[in-house]
Amino acid sequence: MEPADFEALPEEDKHRMSFMIDQLQVRDSLKMYNSLVERCFCHCVESFRRKTLDKQEETCVKRCAEKYLKHSMRVSMRFAELNQGAATSD
Repeated sequence: MEPADFEALPEEDKHRMSFMIDQLQVRDSLKMYNSLVERCFCHCVESFRRKTLDKQEETCVKRCAEKYLKHSMRVSMRFAELNQGAATSD
């Protein structure tokens, strides 16, 4: 759907579409967060003898989260570049 097509929709449909887009964005954000937590926890946490992370585990989790987020951001940017290129070639 082109942006001009969206503007031509009745207000009720615009609100419904916006709500659906918001829900999809929240769902995708939660999926990414859950994936990050699972991956970094499984990779970094080795012991369950303490309530808190030791220094090595904490450092590992921070590095893992930073790498995961940087990777996700780069993939998103590349996806946007490809979409923009496809849109201009149409």
